[in-house]
Parts: sequence; C-alpha cells; structure tokens
Amino acid sequence: MYATERHERILNEARTAGRVEVSAIATTLGVTTETVRRDLRVLEQRGAVRRVHGGAIPIERFTPESAVDVRAGRLTSQKRAIAARALDEIPVGGTIVLDAGTTTQALVELLPRETKLSVVTNSVSAAAALSTFPNVDLFVVGGRVRRLTGATVGQWTTNALATVSADVAFLGTNGFSVRHGMSTPDQAEATSKQAMIDCARRVVVVADSSKYGADQFHSFAPLHRVDVLISDRGLASDAATELADAGPEVVLA
Repeated sequence: MYATERHERILNEARTAGRVEVSAIATTLGVTTETVRRDLRVLEQRGAVRRVHGGAIPIERFTPESAVDVRAGRLTSQKRAIAARALDEIPVGGTIVLDAGTTTQALVELLPRETKLSVVTNSVSAAAALSTFPNVDLFVVGGRVRRLTGATVGQWTTNALATVSADVAFLGTNGFSVRHGMSTPDQAEATSKQAMIDCARRVVVVADSSKYGADQFHSFAPLHRVDVLISDRGLASDAATELADAGPEVVLA
C-alpha cells in the first residue's frame, strides 16, 4: 500500500471514529507502528489531524462544533458502556443534575423506568424522555436553547442552578486532559457546567476516550473538581493513571 493510500485510510478512520489508535491502525493496515507514527506526523503537518497520546484525532474537532444529532451516531457502543457504568453512581431516591450531551442521553436511555429519582436538567431531549417516567420528579432548567447541543444556557440557567442542592451531577465534556481539565468550545455551556458542579456534592463526568487530549477553548473544571471520570477502554492505561493522579477516580467501562 502506498503512503497516500495509508494516509487516506487513516484520515477516514479518524473522521468516522473520532480518533485513530496507532496500534490498531497498524494492525489493520499491516504495517509497523513506526510507519503509522510517521504517517500521523505527515497528516499533522498538513493540518488534517492532531496527534494525542497513543494516536490522533481529526482536526475537525477544533473547527465547528458538531450538532448533537451528528455526535449521537459516533462511538455508540462506547457511550452505552459508559452510561451503563454511570448507572451505579445514581443515588436511588436522591437528586441528580443531568447535563446535555450524547453520553448523558445514553444514561437516560438505560435508566430503568421504575427508578425513583429527582432530576434537574438543562437538556431538552433528556427532559422529553424523562417526562414519561412515573417515579421521576423532573425539573427543567430554563434559558436560551443552543440548537447545536439542545442545552439551555445563560443567566436564567445559572440562576436556577444556584438554588439547587443535588447529590450528584452527571456532566459531559468535549475534551479532557491533565493540563486543561474539562473543556468545551462554548463559553455559555462552560458557565452552565460550572454551575452544575457548584450545586452538587459529587461530580461524575462521562466521556469517551476520543475526548482525551482534545482540549477545547473553555475549561470549565480542573480535574480535582471531578470525583469520578468514566470513560471507555480505549483510554490508554498510562493516560488513565496520569488523570487519576490529578484527582478523580478513573473508571474504564
């Protein structure tokens, strides 16, 4: 296989999966890991990918933010595994704050219908789904709705959250790293997420491994503000250790 063909295969995989792993793509292409690393260096120089620990992510992650319906079709099995593990963090009969996002929405989809729970959410889609649950006491936080994510944001949102005291906040993130903590492209969403963290006694972040190293413009929480980070087994063990050393319990689902 010529180098140009490898580059196209690597870039297509990165765009489809949201991340490409050096060892996995080397096996798929039948080449050495060093060859893949050289290919990634070339693609990074062209501005097509950004190299992160163990692989690379497409540079499109740092341009326009993808709409929620687009992101919903990516890494679905990983998100469901993360959501299934996150169910263990739900205090039955307690109160949770639920962020907007595709992985938090997967948590809603897996939540048993008979669960007794109070839920405060800024997610339009989560609110619509939970409104049919017979034992969920549902509170929807008002504000301006960002069409890209289906999240309410702004002063109405943060003012309402300031009056809430919750057991656990479940948050999504567009990127996470030791250096930049939890981050998102939009300032208003970052402010809403900070308000969710402030009103909860325990913070659980659910994020697939493609978000690792994908630092976004606005950091909304350093790692030490997070109690549990639940990701998938695509996160390298040394990365998980480094993250855990910075504060949160790191769980790979």
